[in-house]
Amino acid sequence: MKIGRWILLALVLSGAGFFAWRRYGSRAITAIEGPVPVVERLVPAGVRIKVEVLNATKVRGLARKATLYLRDRGFDVVAVGTSREQRATTLILDRSGHAGWAALAAKAFNAKVESRPDTSRYLDVTVLVGSDWRPPALPFYP
Repeated sequence: MKIGRWILLALVLSGAGFFAWRRYGSRAITAIEGPVPVVERLVPAGVRIKVEVLNATKVRGLARKATLYLRDRGFDVVAVGTSREQRATTLILDRSGHAGWAALAAKAFNAKVESRPDTSRYLDVTVLVGSDWRPPALPFYP
């Protein structure tokens, strides 16, 4: 008889917990996360801009953060790595002769553009992330 009461108590508590989770669970998570930041998409719909991101600093992981930053804005980052040269400022290299596409990447980083065509890379833009660039304070994927 005592075991039956314990089983009944366990079922009631499980049901109450499930009901509370279904009823209030999503509100609690939304309240903790806050509003989702709106990110401006720079790449026009239907356009694929292939980008290589190179970390030109001694800060570890900066190219990865810049990759997430660019992907949030619609760029197709196809290569990530480390540059041999260290840079104080971020530089955008136009590899395919599409100055407008390089200008979009420059707008994202507030950086200077140089034209250095290289058809062997199959890239449109190379971003050399310098020590002047700081990732946004808000998380990339809330």
